[in-house]
Amino acid sequence: MNSQPSTARSGPPLLNLYLHDHLTGAGTGTELLRRAARAHRGTADGPTLTALAREVAEDRSSLQAIMSDLGIRVLRHRMALGWFAEKVARLKLNGRLVSRSPLSDVLELEAMRLGVEGKACAWRTLLALSATDRRIDGGRVQELLRRAERQIRILEDLRTEHAERVFIEDMSGAEGKLSKAVP
Repeated sequence: MNSQPSTARSGPPLLNLYLHDHLTGAGTGTELLRRAARAHRGTADGPTLTALAREVAEDRSSLQAIMSDLGIRVLRHRMALGWFAEKVARLKLNGRLVSRSPLSDVLELEAMRLGVEGKACAWRTLLALSATDRRIDGGRVQELLRRAERQIRILEDLRTEHAERVFIEDMSGAEGKLSKAVP
């Protein structure tokens, strides 16, 4: 009896690992975007972040469908790892012990953007593979890639806006403190 999983059930070993890593990241990104959307509910950024969270969750489902088409079983423990990683990431030092720091928005938007950049890389890889593997719908992957590129632009706009606001306020506050200290 062969103890090795069949290729039809587990997929190619390196592609399997690669796509599971991206699926784990997609879970982390989905959680992070949902939390950011909740934190910004009632603000101008709330609807944008809510829409992005929904899209990233849909992209994650699309990746799961592609994995299924390729015969790659989704490993639930890997998905749980992404959930756990997002929770641990909340413990980062942000200059405040109890309350949410304005710096949190900047760092989270940067992390979200980097995550979507990684997702776009995965879509580009799958698009290239679609040329030789009929199980991968190249047209669908191209749509997912275009959506990721749009998400990157949106996140960069939000990141830039938040960074400018946070650091301009920080610098003007620091200058004010310095000018008061000088006789």
